[in-house]
Amino acid sequence: MPEMRYGIALSTQQSTWATFEATARFVDQLGYDTLLADDHLYADMGAIDQPKHEAWTAVAALAPITGRVRLGHYVLANTFRNPGLVVKSAVTLDHISNGRAILGIGAGWFEAEHRAFGLDFGSGFGERLDWLDEAAGIMRALLDGETLTHAGPRYRTHELKINPLPVQKRLPILIGGAGEKKTLRSVARYADIWHTFTHPLEDMRRKVDLLEQYCAEVGRNPAEIERSLSPVMLIIRDDPAEARKAYEAIAAYNHADPAPALARREPFFGPPESIAERLRPYLDLGFTHIIGDFYPPFDHETFERLIGEVGPLLE
Repeated sequence: MPEMRYGIALSTQQSTWATFEATARFVDQLGYDTLLADDHLYADMGAIDQPKHEAWTAVAALAPITGRVRLGHYVLANTFRNPGLVVKSAVTLDHISNGRAILGIGAGWFEAEHRAFGLDFGSGFGERLDWLDEAAGIMRALLDGETLTHAGPRYRTHELKINPLPVQKRLPILIGGAGEKKTLRSVARYADIWHTFTHPLEDMRRKVDLLEQYCAEVGRNPAEIERSLSPVMLIIRDDPAEARKAYEAIAAYNHADPAPALARREPFFGPPESIAERLRPYLDLGFTHIIGDFYPPFDHETFERLIGEVGPLLE
């Protein structure tokens, strides 16, 4: 069994910088492997006009105050930035953090923020996934030290070379999503880490099989791709009813109605033993990196118990 890793993803909405920074220090001190921040320009839980920090600036500011965690995003919206500029930023983060950067990228989905900021949202999700695939190929080539001239269909570069290169020998690209026709093909081609949420096990088995099939088609060993997973609405309490109350309080703090989310997916509410039991079948599918996804007010009890109690049960 490969070594398990544990991570925390934080939303920057509805959080003062002092609280966000203190939480990052706490996560690092607990011994987590990964610390990620979301990349939205508007709040994506509850009212969109809630306070929100910008993702690259926030994560770069965490590098000097942490010493262990790998740092990145959960995930960058590919639609926001030119892929060459993204690589330049990721490499700079890698130097600031002494080789702890992860380049997390996704297709982008939140139309309201694109419209407000005047960003091209494309004709639909399919087109944005095509843009993601093209961008990921550019990113991998640049991170590997290639000089790249690229002509479309979406992006253009001319003799582009990144200098300096990353501190890491291979700065990992994380691709978020589980779309079976396009996203998993991009993962097979370019990702070092595949990240997704907990889908029903039957669906997840199919997605894993497809990823392995796509890897075979491009001549890649699927074992090269780390599989990371976020349990939906993870709150650890000895009493599941208390976990639900804690989630409802977080939703209220972010001016959101918890009912739709609770109706769509079965939440991970409960004691460490039940959380570990539900996660074990995903480990059997090759998922070795568990990342908790959190909105403020940040649930320090779950942070402590995920790595301190669930982790040992899984290992």
